[in-house]
Amino acid sequence: MKEFELKYGTNPNQKPARIYMEDGSELPIEILNGKPGYINFLDAFNSWQLVRDLKAATGIPAATSFKHVSPAGAAIGLPLDDTLKRMYHVDADAELSPLACAYSRARGADRMSSFGDWIALSDVCDVPTAKLIKHEVSDGVIAPGYEPEALEILKSKKKGNYNVVKIDAAYVPCKQEKRSVFGVTFEQGRQDLDINVDSMLSNVVTENKEITDDQKRDLLIALITLKYTQSNSVCYVKDGQTIGVGAGQQSRIHCTRLAGDKADYWQLRHMDKVLNLPFRDDIAKPNVDNAIDVYLGSHPEDVIGDDVWAETFTEQPQPLTKEERESYLSKCSGVSLASDAFFPFGDNIERANRSGVTAIVEPGGSIRDQQVIETCNRFNIAMAFCGIRLFHH
Repeated sequence: MKEFELKYGTNPNQKPARIYMEDGSELPIEILNGKPGYINFLDAFNSWQLVRDLKAATGIPAATSFKHVSPAGAAIGLPLDDTLKRMYHVDADAELSPLACAYSRARGADRMSSFGDWIALSDVCDVPTAKLIKHEVSDGVIAPGYEPEALEILKSKKKGNYNVVKIDAAYVPCKQEKRSVFGVTFEQGRQDLDINVDSMLSNVVTENKEITDDQKRDLLIALITLKYTQSNSVCYVKDGQTIGVGAGQQSRIHCTRLAGDKADYWQLRHMDKVLNLPFRDDIAKPNVDNAIDVYLGSHPEDVIGDDVWAETFTEQPQPLTKEERESYLSKCSGVSLASDAFFPFGDNIERANRSGVTAIVEPGGSIRDQQVIETCNRFNIAMAFCGIRLFHH
């Protein structure tokens, strides 16, 4: 296939719209079902690169959940414990392959943002993964292949209109990339930077020099995620998965706060009080996710108030107190954090510390680097300067 006509562009009024190869060659994709749109393909091509890089860096199957050209979540396929299964709406006895675990983690990182996502899988989509996708609200998926039964499961979604795209895993784009904005063509070298431990984590600048193997893995995951996240961006990672992505903010501290708040919500979802919220049996998963998000937010009365709780719960839940929240979060640790550009002030470190961050990687290069380093030292956080900025637009 050399060209594909899209339903419309970014918005319905932007017509006509199509994708094609400028040199007239075949597209590196095959559309197996549905009719993906302009934004779908932006998500597809960015998300595919992310999972391809994660798999290459870790050797473990990877998945990501994309929304509006940024990852809501990304993960590698480490096993799920019983608590994560409950958090991610996975049946206790469900068959879970490494790829299925990767998708469950990626989707579960920020289920509110992942609603209606585009999925990318590093490996051939198997049946366990397809069964998980079947029960989620999603626009489409891209993978290097699909098991026959898995493909049939996916084709049944959205009344047969679910978007399923196969990517040629051997496809390598040219070194130069072009884009047109306001009738003007830009050209630049492609961002094909190899992110690895030796190049990114060797220059530890803090008094604490110890970065464990698990932290190194998580820092690489954070950096690779940022490589395909709209800037400014900051990413928190724990146990092989993102737990908070702050994308597209004008201020870096706002990125750090946004991603940190998401990371805190992910941690609080582990609490027995949250896991055991008495939801009615007829409440759909998206409504459960929304209710939990509101419950953990600043206005829990919107779902547990005297006049509304019965719409969602079998009995009225007690609010999560400030003391309970702070006590639980104070025990959370071992979180890794990466930033796509330097931290200009130590306030970013102070915010990261409140979310249990113990290892950081950032480019360095700020006139206030020493202030940032000293703030890390105050909290015994290990920080490496990778020397590479990862802006993505």
